[in-house]
Amino acid sequence: MAHLSRLVLTDFRNYRHLSWTPTSPVTVIVGENGSGKTNLLESVSLLLPGRGLRGARVADLPRHGGTRWGIAARIDVPDGVEAGIRDLAVGSDPARPDRRVVRLDGEALRNRTRVSDFLSAVWLTPQMDRLFQEGAAGRRRFLDRLVLAMEPGHARELAAHDHAMMQRNRLLLSGGGDGAWLSALEDAMARHGVAATAARAGLVALLNGDDAALCDGFPATALTLESEIAQHLRHMPALAVEDWLREQLAASRQRDRARGSAFLGAHRTDLHMHDRATRRGAAQSSTGQQKAMLVGVVLSHARLIARARGQAPLILLDEPLVHLDEVRRNALFRAIGRLDTTVMLSGTDAAQFGPLRDQAAFVMPREGALLPNP
Repeated sequence: MAHLSRLVLTDFRNYRHLSWTPTSPVTVIVGENGSGKTNLLESVSLLLPGRGLRGARVADLPRHGGTRWGIAARIDVPDGVEAGIRDLAVGSDPARPDRRVVRLDGEALRNRTRVSDFLSAVWLTPQMDRLFQEGAAGRRRFLDRLVLAMEPGHARELAAHDHAMMQRNRLLLSGGGDGAWLSALEDAMARHGVAATAARAGLVALLNGDDAALCDGFPATALTLESEIAQHLRHMPALAVEDWLREQLAASRQRDRARGSAFLGAHRTDLHMHDRATRRGAAQSSTGQQKAMLVGVVLSHARLIARARGQAPLILLDEPLVHLDEVRRNALFRAIGRLDTTVMLSGTDAAQFGPLRDQAAFVMPREGALLPNP
């Protein structure tokens, strides 16, 4: 499985310069709030396509007062066509600091999804604890991050759908007199919206079919996709669903003009979770039960990636023990022990991670450096 063997940060967040060589596949980062624990996890997540585990803007990434930043990593890839030592770097573009540039083995990449050929990652953050109190948009973003780890092209489908939708909204609000242009935009919304929804529905089906989730020690979670498009895809071919959606969009122009947005489309999808055994919905569960559901979904997702790609993802868990009781914490530690990949966990209390002391390296951020934490 792919492993992170070296990480170098330059003027990134609170790190002026850090050169770190992990001594164990599992690393526990312990420190007080604001010491740089999440920054370290974020740096690894930014090696992948997307905006990382914080969803941050490029302008937020440089060290205070700066405009340039860099992250460099050495990845050991043991199998497949990408096997070998891969040097991966991401940072600000010297010509345009507001943009990022990615280099693989010294060569600039025009397409960041190339990185997904040999590297993937899953993560859990404290912000995800609010998933069940947020609106549908937050749950969609959560699901889309899971899909992207399996299908990097999903981002293009979403971007194309949203771009066509915004253009259609503007055209309708301005009077919408060009019927041919509206039809072309609705055709793009239908094609890309159905493709994006099919990818979401496919991942939901795979997660629901992960029987290994019953053995994790976490609630096996069932996910439900709330989407008119997804409902039609269960009974109709994708091309027929595209035709249906085009017709619906064309018929709803007047209503959408009054609303200021499209009533139908991939942007109307929502995601619901419930415990497979008790059928209790996440929204009706305690905070601890909700956190246990999320951990179970992340572990299932990691297994799916490993089976689909033949390679386990890097696993980044920011404050994963918050809201978990001792039984669930021990279940997480056992699950980590079965994973053959780089795992990074963070927390403020080293004692809570005691069961990992024989298999993990403990480090402590201090003034932009990483010190061993005995």
